[in-house]
Amino acid sequence: MTDRKPVSARLESLDILRGADMFLLLFLGPVLLNACKLWPEGTAWLSHQLQHVKWEGFVVWDIIMPLFLFMSGITIPFSMARYKAGEKPGRAFYLKLLRRFIVLFFLGWLVQGNLLLWDWKLFHPFANTLQAIAVGYVVTALLFVHTDTKGQIVAALLLFALYWVAFALTGMNVDPQENVAMTVDKAVLGFHRDGVAWAEDGSWRFMKRYQYTWVLSSLNFAVTVLLGCFAGQMLRCEKRTPAGRALGVALVGIALIAAGLLLSPLFPIIKKIWSSTMTLYSGGICFLLTALTYYIVDVRGWRRGLSWLKIYGMNAITAYCIGEFLPHATFPQALGNAVLLFCLLGLMYRNKLFLKI
Repeated sequence: MTDRKPVSARLESLDILRGADMFLLLFLGPVLLNACKLWPEGTAWLSHQLQHVKWEGFVVWDIIMPLFLFMSGITIPFSMARYKAGEKPGRAFYLKLLRRFIVLFFLGWLVQGNLLLWDWKLFHPFANTLQAIAVGYVVTALLFVHTDTKGQIVAALLLFALYWVAFALTGMNVDPQENVAMTVDKAVLGFHRDGVAWAEDGSWRFMKRYQYTWVLSSLNFAVTVLLGCFAGQMLRCEKRTPAGRALGVALVGIALIAAGLLLSPLFPIIKKIWSSTMTLYSGGICFLLTALTYYIVDVRGWRRGLSWLKIYGMNAITAYCIGEFLPHATFPQALGNAVLLFCLLGLMYRNKLFLKI
């Protein structure tokens, strides 16, 4: 007899995977990168993996943001399951969704939007991971509640296609400063775009070193969160055994990685503009990481040595926001601040203090 036990309302594996993502961002990455600077001999490969690629390509450090977005999508089929069971979304649902959107944008303004500088010309309204999550989460939640899975897939394909077409209409130009996503950002955000230099006479210019895009890239932010939502629905499928769910998620991951690599000669994998192939490739990695963690933790029950990651995972927004304010310029500084943040999160975890948005 196969085991088709009901799926828990909360996946422990998700808390652990989210925790691993935050641990890499806030502890392991900064500490190891600064250690590589102290001992550069033989650490070039590791150092490369802990810094975003300059333009084309993908390294370990580049999976942090896609995984954060992806996991926000996984939660939707679990937290909003009642709407699929017949409950109609009312005023409270939309107000909660709006509140989440506003709070995430506000936190993004605090940690990366220069809001605390109280200088209008230096304010960056859209320049942070939390804001990318806000956009993708709202789009995905509305689609999940109001459409079936087929409709959600069509919407994901449409968003994906619109982004690709925007580049196709401009000759697939992926120049860091002249691509269509950058052009849209410059036109919409103007001097409020991150990466603007101001002169003493009040004039300003776009700096070439800044290559991230946000407005048009929101199409693929939403696709990444939708991919997470699809993974969440697969993990909730009670028609399959737990091991079968993990296998299905893993196979989708392999297919997405293959698609991203096969299409990359047409549209390179570029995280900074959230290119379509990067969306596929990183989404595939997220599916594989989800499948592996789900199988280890929720299917096999192997939690020893992993449960401590929930200290980060169950307070991920808090960890991220505090971590953005902590400097990591030197090895002692990186190690000391990382330990301090871990202790603070551990204290919150022990006292069951969790920031919920």
